[in-house]
Amino acid sequence: MTDTQIIALLEQAPSKLKAFKEEIAKSIIGQEEAVDLIAMSLLCKGHSLLIGVPGLAKTLLITSVAQALGLDFSRIQFTPDLMPSDITGTEMLNANREFVFHKGPVFANIVLADEINRTPPKTQAALLEAMQEKKVSVAGNTMSLPNPFFVLATQNPIEQEGTYPLPEAQLDRFLFNIKMDYPTAAEEVQVVQSTTGVNSANINAMMSAEDVLALQEAVRAVPVTQDVVEYAVNLVRKTRPGTEGAAPVSNEYLSWGAGPRASQSLVLAAKALATMKGEGSPSVAHIKAVARPVLRHRLAVNYKAKGEGLDTDAIITQLL
Repeated sequence: MTDTQIIALLEQAPSKLKAFKEEIAKSIIGQEEAVDLIAMSLLCKGHSLLIGVPGLAKTLLITSVAQALGLDFSRIQFTPDLMPSDITGTEMLNANREFVFHKGPVFANIVLADEINRTPPKTQAALLEAMQEKKVSVAGNTMSLPNPFFVLATQNPIEQEGTYPLPEAQLDRFLFNIKMDYPTAAEEVQVVQSTTGVNSANINAMMSAEDVLALQEAVRAVPVTQDVVEYAVNLVRKTRPGTEGAAPVSNEYLSWGAGPRASQSLVLAAKALATMKGEGSPSVAHIKAVARPVLRHRLAVNYKAKGEGLDTDAIITQLL
């Protein structure tokens, strides 16, 4: 892609993404931050974890995104008895008694991992290679996944019994941890009015796979100044307790900090945010704007923080 093509794409990006979000708004009322973060995740080739209580339209939001993008979509309902082969696929005998590989639901552009913490670690791990390498290895064969490829997972924060917390290695592979909160009173009235009638939203595809891939390449080409990169790196280094450059609040309240992937994610997310807003090269303000969804799942608070009622968002606020 030439520089002229990249510039043209970046100029068109805000209007394209606005149309994309308006299409999603036909079925999703409110939740603007979650929609923005998912759009940024798509631009960054990243995966997102959506956390919220039941009934906040997490699943509907993800299916609406797939429809608005016109991409192949599959949903995996995670349960305690789900096996890794139920995700990746398995070899089966055909009529000629030959083994033929049948692809699992992971072979799609957008994969909804619904209630991902309800399945045991061995099944959660089936997504690790797919999320990082965009590949699946089965029976000694490695197969590439469709491009683009995104995992959008949901999790219920209030149910702990019968769940399996995601390991830190898998959490780190999510670009964003998106918190979805209750709608406002006005939004909830609108939700009830729009979902208890006879009419249903018809979402049209506003982009294609080729459009998404082109925008991803354009976002990667967005220039970023040295001071912005250094700010992102220093912010992440401040989260590492017991190390040089750690912030006092990290030494006091954190047992584990973010790794280098967090620095990369901050810069990429800042590029995507600047592109969405048509603001050119990202600034420190863009880094600060994406810090919470990028870092909140990469920090581990200690017992002192839990005793004082502090979560990772509160720590990040102090670091900023």
